[in-house]
Amino acid sequence: MSDPSPYDAIARLYDPWSASVTEDIDFYVEEALAAGEPVVELACGTGRIAVPIATAGVRVIGIDGSPAMLDVARERARAAGVEEFLDLRHGDLREPPIPERVQLVLVPFRSLLHMTTDAERGRALAAAFALLEPGGRLVFDVFAPSKEDVEATHGRWLEREPGIFERADWDEGDRTLTLSVRRGEEASTMLLAWLSPVEWSRLLERAGYEVEEIFGWFDRRPYAGGEDVVFVARRPE
Repeated sequence: MSDPSPYDAIARLYDPWSASVTEDIDFYVEEALAAGEPVVELACGTGRIAVPIATAGVRVIGIDGSPAMLDVARERARAAGVEEFLDLRHGDLREPPIPERVQLVLVPFRSLLHMTTDAERGRALAAAFALLEPGGRLVFDVFAPSKEDVEATHGRWLEREPGIFERADWDEGDRTLTLSVRRGEEASTMLLAWLSPVEWSRLLERAGYEVEEIFGWFDRRPYAGGEDVVFVARRPE
């Protein structure tokens, strides 16, 4: 089993911390509706994406490494009246406990950045590949920071939401981000790592995928060099 999740300590903080992040929800719901059910979401967290997908009537198998985050997801599902559409399981996205095979695997909100080496990234991509039926798709988003973003945030505690503070410590040489968040006694720190879109494409191809689309945002505009990247990759027929 994987190590304890850094999200356990901030499970009740996560939703208010990410409250302003809504731009990706409709995109992932559309992907789920187009694919048919069930869909798999790896690193589903508190259900920020999974619950809206379930609300749209699509069954979701959600995997997360944090039991505390999954508890919040279950509460959200109950509150939304969609418990029967969500199958939440504790597990590592590099070895997800899913015997089912599906047409769509989602990894929203930059979750693959928690994979900090090519070996880890390769394991995660291979695990998702194994879940897909022939012709099935993996859809995920990642980012690489701009110089302006690094300069504006490096080493500073910023109030992202009322009473919730976030600090980004960037290492541009190693291309890692040490991200800290706190609200009173609730606090956690996690390590993320970024790659260029070209490097992600190579890893996908090495894992057996065909890269179908590379978007620059959730409105499906073509990628043109910005910070955010959305990949759609297919397991060949």
